[in-house]
Amino acid sequence: MVQALIKEILLRKNELKGDLVETIYFGGGTPSVLEVGEIDQIINAVYTNYQVIQNPEVTLEANPDDLSKNRIIKLSKSRINRLSIGVQSFFDEDLKLMNRAHNTLEAEQSIKDASQYFKNISIDLIYGIPGMTNSRWQQNIEKALSFNIPHISSYALTVEPKTALAHFIEKGVIQNVDDEVAQLHFHILCDTLTGAGYTCYEISNFGKPGYFSKNNTAYWQQKNYLGIGPSAHSYDGERRGWNVRSNPKYLRAIAKSELPMEVEVLSKTDRYNEYVMTGLRTIWGVSMENIKISFGEVYEKHIKEQAKKYIESNLLYLDGDTLLATRKGKFLVDGIASDLFMVNLS
Repeated sequence: MVQALIKEILLRKNELKGDLVETIYFGGGTPSVLEVGEIDQIINAVYTNYQVIQNPEVTLEANPDDLSKNRIIKLSKSRINRLSIGVQSFFDEDLKLMNRAHNTLEAEQSIKDASQYFKNISIDLIYGIPGMTNSRWQQNIEKALSFNIPHISSYALTVEPKTALAHFIEKGVIQNVDDEVAQLHFHILCDTLTGAGYTCYEISNFGKPGYFSKNNTAYWQQKNYLGIGPSAHSYDGERRGWNVRSNPKYLRAIAKSELPMEVEVLSKTDRYNEYVMTGLRTIWGVSMENIKISFGEVYEKHIKEQAKKYIESNLLYLDGDTLLATRKGKFLVDGIASDLFMVNLS
């Protein structure tokens, strides 16, 4: 698989059209199972085939149980300069419910050890877990803050079909996810983290000054990116592509120097809708002037008319010509954005 990833990097060396690589991100699964030497091989292939800025952000997603102190030390000697640790919760009952392999002690120890060797660390936390009280959620956040890490990503629990959690909910063993509880947890999260000096620069991402994820920011600002490996997605401003999910199919295609990718060409309406969806989730918002220039007056008129009711209900507001979500509107922003979408125009 590592050799196939390296070969795909080579096969796609001309796709970025001379753009500089600003971030390299190992994610989308459990990349921390790779040996440090294998990670270095992949990073070296990026440097060999693309133009990379002097100090790129190089992130590795890792589970706490994969981060022994010895492994952290080895990673610190590689080009990895940012760790994203999938903590999820500091309570064992939550971790068991979500079928996580690590426990609370491993989560805490991994952060302590990582902090000795990495300055740029992010952790993931999940809210809206069945049975999670407001008090326990507050304790989760306070525990995260006690480590003085510069970035926290936090998401509402989603129940995927055919999982153990979905089965337990169907059988009534565990109560279902409650959207009202999740919304309250989200507001507790925002108030606590902003009070501690973090900026909610995107609905699910909170960073201290200078520590916004460059990788995440690129997605929300619709910069070009290449996704390498099975299931990986790519975007070049006009087209979106995604690799086949199957590992065997991916390996067979790459062995024949073929790219196992489907590509969708985005219409003007698709690009407008994506801009609205991503922009409203961020502190940069949606610029009316940008919509007028990039998409035309019909789109500008449409979004202004559609946004009126949300501005009147204090879910959106205008700061100059920029449309943003209010504190009240942030948790609902995906639904709001969908109502601002344009349909049936090319």
